[in-house]
Amino acid sequence: MFFTLHQLQIFLQISESGSITKAAEALHLTQPAVSIQLRNLQDQFEVPLTEVIGRKLYITDFGKEVAEAANKILDEAKSLEDLALSYKGILTGTLKISVVSTGKYVMPYFLSGFTQQNKGVELIMDVTNRTYVIRSLEANDIDLALVSVLPKNISVEREELMENQLYLVGSPSLLDFDLEFPISSLADYPLIFRENGSATRMAMEAFLSQNKLEVRKKLELTSNEAVKQALIAGLGLSVMPIIGIRHELSQGTLKIIAIKGLPKITNWNLIWLKGKKHNPAVSAFLDFVRKEKANIIREKFRDFVI
Repeated sequence: MFFTLHQLQIFLQISESGSITKAAEALHLTQPAVSIQLRNLQDQFEVPLTEVIGRKLYITDFGKEVAEAANKILDEAKSLEDLALSYKGILTGTLKISVVSTGKYVMPYFLSGFTQQNKGVELIMDVTNRTYVIRSLEANDIDLALVSVLPKNISVEREELMENQLYLVGSPSLLDFDLEFPISSLADYPLIFRENGSATRMAMEAFLSQNKLEVRKKLELTSNEAVKQALIAGLGLSVMPIIGIRHELSQGTLKIIAIKGLPKITNWNLIWLKGKKHNPAVSAFLDFVRKEKANIIREKFRDFVI
């Protein structure tokens, strides 16, 4: 049996796209070239990799297993290439990170110095909600995740980065901030929540539950930016991480409301699946974070601390 990495790469792209034409476009190859390589790979097996039904290409069950094996083989081949370059003093490889939406105010500062020092490292960073971050981590689609609340149902290892401070905030036009806000009065105002699964929402719901407060008016939004705009417009109050509202606080469009029980302090954590074998780029990044995080926090985040 003689197949090439190039053939495996092409077949993997076909299996992911479900189309020879789309695979050719993604790989910047001609359609005949992709078809030839698929046929050459198929010649190595007596069991069909694909079948055509009604002019539509389908991957057989055997083909799906071959695609899964191809993915592992290509990853190992890339690791060998990266390892060889590391012995020459050149760090290469891919660093795949998924970040919860508020984490976009944190993660770039921990990445910039590392990527500047290691231009051969490819960075792939996805900013999404917590549910999708944890799903990507559990599926082993990413190397690292940035979260403020650790997942409960999967075993992870972590590197703690910095504090995450959550305050009650609102527009100065909505109420007077001179005195501490009575907890009981919170029920008189509309409250603005993030979507289900958001760590910020979890913190807000925990605060309300601890104080046995009933929410009478509620608005749910799916991003921090949407929540900020709603707050600025005076639509209600919300619990938000201070790291995401520094500009609004300095401009006076939002104010922190002093209330008993807040701020709530959590921690930003880089997490990864327990026992995961990191490629050289990921290992080097974690070493960089451990060495430099105190300096980064002092230089980049001192204004975030109240």
